[in-house]
Amino acid sequence: MDLYMMNCELLATCSALGFLEGDTYHKEPDCLESVKDLIRYLRHEDETRDIRRQLGAAQILQNDLIPIIVQYPQDKQLFDAVIRLMVNLTQPAVLCFGKLPQEASFRHHFLQIVSYLQAYKEAFANEKIFGVLSEKLYDLLQLDWEQRQEEDNLLIERILLLVRNVLHVPADPDEEKNVDDDANTHDRVLWAIHISGMDDLLKFLASSQSEQQWSLHVLEIISLMFRDQNPVQLAATGQARSAKEQGADTAELEHLRQKELAERKSRVLQRSSRHSRFGGCYVIQGLKSFGDRDVVMHKGLQNVKNYSHDLTKEVRRVPKRRQLAPDGEGVSRRSALNVRLFLKEFCVEFLENCYNRLMYLVKDHLIREKAQQHDETYYLWAMAFFMAFNRASSFQPQLVSETVSVRTFHFIEQSLTKYYEMLLMDKKEATSWSRRMHLALKAYQELLTTVHEMDHSQEEALRNSSHIIKNNIFYLMEYRELFLTLFRKFDATKQPRSFLKDLVETTHLFLKMLERFCKGRNNLVVQSKKIKRKKKPASSTVQPRAPEELEKMWPRLAEQIDKCIKGPEPLPEDVVPFDAASEIPLEEQRAEAMVRIQDSLLAGQAPEALSLLRSAREVWPEGDVFGSSSLGPDEEVELLRQIFFASLPRQTAPETDEPEEAAEEEEVAEEELASVKVSEREFTFLDYMKRFASASVVKAYVLLFKNYQQNSAHTNHCVVKMLHRIACDLKMEALLFQLSVFCLFNRLLGDPAAAAYKELVTFAKYIVGKFFAFAASNKKAYVELLFWKSTAVIREMTEGYGVAEEDETSDSLKAAHWTEEDEEELKELFHKYKEVEGEDILDNILAHLTARNWTRKQVAKRLVRLGLAKSLRDFPRQRKGTRIVLWTEDQELELQRLFEEFRETDDILANVMRHITAKRSKARVVEKLLSMGLVSDRKELYKKRRRKPGSLAANKDMFPKDFAVPDLDEAEEDDEEEEEEEADDFDSEEEGESTWKDGGHGVGKRPLGGQPNRKGGATSERDRQELVRCLRQEGLSGPLLWLQNCLNRTASDREEDGCAQPVPLVPLSEENEDAMEHKRFQKLLRKVGIRAPASEQESFWRIPAKLSPEQLRQAAASIASKEVEGETKEQLAAEEHLETEQPRCLTVGKEEPVQPPLGPKRRRLVIDGEEQEEGNSQGSSDEDEPQPAGKRKCLRIEEDEEED
Repeated sequence: MDLYMMNCELLATCSALGFLEGDTYHKEPDCLESVKDLIRYLRHEDETRDIRRQLGAAQILQNDLIPIIVQYPQDKQLFDAVIRLMVNLTQPAVLCFGKLPQEASFRHHFLQIVSYLQAYKEAFANEKIFGVLSEKLYDLLQLDWEQRQEEDNLLIERILLLVRNVLHVPADPDEEKNVDDDANTHDRVLWAIHISGMDDLLKFLASSQSEQQWSLHVLEIISLMFRDQNPVQLAATGQARSAKEQGADTAELEHLRQKELAERKSRVLQRSSRHSRFGGCYVIQGLKSFGDRDVVMHKGLQNVKNYSHDLTKEVRRVPKRRQLAPDGEGVSRRSALNVRLFLKEFCVEFLENCYNRLMYLVKDHLIREKAQQHDETYYLWAMAFFMAFNRASSFQPQLVSETVSVRTFHFIEQSLTKYYEMLLMDKKEATSWSRRMHLALKAYQELLTTVHEMDHSQEEALRNSSHIIKNNIFYLMEYRELFLTLFRKFDATKQPRSFLKDLVETTHLFLKMLERFCKGRNNLVVQSKKIKRKKKPASSTVQPRAPEELEKMWPRLAEQIDKCIKGPEPLPEDVVPFDAASEIPLEEQRAEAMVRIQDSLLAGQAPEALSLLRSAREVWPEGDVFGSSSLGPDEEVELLRQIFFASLPRQTAPETDEPEEAAEEEEVAEEELASVKVSEREFTFLDYMKRFASASVVKAYVLLFKNYQQNSAHTNHCVVKMLHRIACDLKMEALLFQLSVFCLFNRLLGDPAAAAYKELVTFAKYIVGKFFAFAASNKKAYVELLFWKSTAVIREMTEGYGVAEEDETSDSLKAAHWTEEDEEELKELFHKYKEVEGEDILDNILAHLTARNWTRKQVAKRLVRLGLAKSLRDFPRQRKGTRIVLWTEDQELELQRLFEEFRETDDILANVMRHITAKRSKARVVEKLLSMGLVSDRKELYKKRRRKPGSLAANKDMFPKDFAVPDLDEAEEDDEEEEEEEADDFDSEEEGESTWKDGGHGVGKRPLGGQPNRKGGATSERDRQELVRCLRQEGLSGPLLWLQNCLNRTASDREEDGCAQPVPLVPLSEENEDAMEHKRFQKLLRKVGIRAPASEQESFWRIPAKLSPEQLRQAAASIASKEVEGETKEQLAAEEHLETEQPRCLTVGKEEPVQPPLGPKRRRLVIDGEEQEEGNSQGSSDEDEPQPAGKRKCLRIEEDEEED
């Protein structure tokens, strides 16, 4: 940007700063005001950062600001203003734009600002400016905390931020093409910091106890100082090289020399003796062209080995989302020798005096969330860098003791987990999260390396400390599973190959330490965690039996029961008739206990049924529901016979396909309710290694193997060692029988420099030899090369196909043993029902199999084995409900006919659902009824709350007198599910078959828990009073008082207005909100007549419009306590006076319950600024007193009485 393009006001402001004459800068009288104007301009710049770009083009910082700082450091106001302006100008470009711009014009402005920042950094490579800054910072740090003002602390922070901004400027790769040991701009800035003494001030700030607030600033500056340095190379600076290092360098040089000679030899062999223009034409026999003829090659014979059909093909473009993530690590270079010596000395002093204290303070800031976002990355970098430097220089673990602990392992593991989750969620910033994840992995690697070095130390104390740390990290499952998780979740499109390299090397070290730890320990115990999810109650799998079948089964069962009663056959002792962990109350589980007894009898388990009966008799002795305690053997057999032949009601779960959203919500709810079961188990290293034998892990290793030429010798060794463990130790070399792996082996074996990779070549030859030996016995091995394989597939390849199916190793398959009689019965039933149309053949077979309770899948598999069916696909499971979307004309006519038929019944929707041919969910039927105009509102389909007597009387004669089913029903409490509104049922999207059976009568037509309402009005009122008493005992007096006031206000409003509308109950206090979710409170609301939310669009309970004011006042009176009922007429008159004179308020107003006073107090009612005092002589407490029924919200204010 040229100077004549600058804004005129900005140009005039810059001209008023002053001018430079030689090395002397002459400031203008308005210099301070001009600096402040520039700060003001920067504050109001536009999104293109035009002011910043114009100031950068004019080189204001180089020509004006830096000379002002150098020549006028004593002018405090001017110095502060210039430092403030320089901090603003040097802030990173990413902070200016918020993120890396994607639009071309904004990207251009972004690159412009980066170039100006690089020019600023070049200007700061001067010891004069850093000398002034160091002197100023030193003078400020000399002040005691009593003398230091707020302006002084701000100036200290701005100086540190200025140094941070200058060091943060990235290097220009086009300008800085220097060789190693040459000083670039960053090195010159570091040398200026060293000459000015700024590095000593940084160490003082890191070690001083009184300067703890600058710990994160110091750590950030130090990390930027060492960003281009390698800690191992830095530690070796200035030291004589050992014989081991010289030998390693010599070996590496020899490998490179052999590689170069081999490549030169191959090029000589490829060179033709004739001129290339007369290469000739050749036919390659055995290699077909596009037709049936052999390929004709128009090149020399030396290129015949490299011929491929892919030579002339265009390279297929890889989509951007599938491209491998680029490595963020730049080309490493060595700084100038004097710079490296000064940095090494800085590191040594920093470790001795500052490291432990600074890392403790930073960790404390991170835990207490005093730091800014992503500041933990500096903590992770410092841990990895300085621990590596300490290990490479003199290795004194006490210098880094603050970060060598189990807590640090836990912190890094949590960081890795958090970064990976954010990598998946924040896809736009996936690259940044991947870099942070890589940084955490490096810190974890260095931490493991330090512990490994401590384990080989000559000092016994260090070995004991490392043993304690290893005991902890190997015992806990989180640390053992970390590397497995990282490999399985590795994504090459988001995580660079450098991350994979460090992951492979860290895993190699961890396995090496774990294997050494396990040697010599036979009984190593580790922690194991298993997530226990709350399972749904399984529906009964017992199929209904015909009476003839029951008559055939009973003699055998009676014989077993007789043996159990007389004693020869023992009874099971671990039978419990109720579920203690269930949310259903114990008293309501009796019906389920009776169903369990019948299921045991139908399954042929007579001992369990008898034991269940006796246990249930002890748990529920009242009413002799399960027989009296003085029953004789014959009476007990007769009782079990009655249960066996009874048609007990069962709640069958509908077989419907839930939508994806409902399934996801259910999974989330299960995860929230899931509990972690912690246990201990024995640990073997070989079993742990089997976890790595998976295709996902091998794919990651093969991906790194492909770069064997660029990998270091140590990286290649780590790759081959893991593949060797899988192939040789686990005997799973078939996991590497994959075509891409063999192509890689072919490239390796054909490499002219293959002699430099002896370990890789040996392993490749071993795997290839194993494959050809395996292919001799399995002709399908060549086809298997095309696929990655699992352990189950490998077993089939090596032991024979179909072994996994025949080898029924699981408990369920072991239990599913078919006898010859079972198979004959299955064949007969199959031939009997295979021609029946309109019914599912498997359902018919399952209903008539007598031998045992087979599952649907087991029967289908056995039919396939017997050759009666081709595959399991011949038995598709019937889909109900949600799969049917469109309505045919016949279905619409049927729906209209059923609606007209049942429109006068109590439950229209249930009857329509029961008789409709095409089974659909209730929500679909309701929508269709609305669209056809048969109903105008969903409320017309609500079930009417009338109850008719008589439910189980039809089967009374099937039970003895002391075991009548109606007695069982009457002994139970009302089921809460029956008390809920029917709207919640048919609004749900997924609903399967109805549990009612074809409109018939009898015991099986309704659940046991729900009984007809035979109680009169007196009984209902008594139940309501009992419910109110229970709620008061539970501490819900305040919400009851609020409900009473809402009912009274609504009654008054309806009397005044003469019309009624549904009024929502909106709880404004936390106590009332909790009460609205209380089950007993909701039950009271239903008994009072208040309606629950009818659909998802309603959130609050509503007082129905059909309730008259008299009914509302009666309901409010039934809720009131005795103290409230005994209220004096004067209080009622006062309330009526307030009702008539005060403005109206909303019914949903917030009513806070008032706690009883602890001492003598005076209560005031504040209404519109007027106060009415009430005496303390009233008999009822504040908690039980009714609030005034006025229309404006009243505030109760209690004040302590002032003593006169």
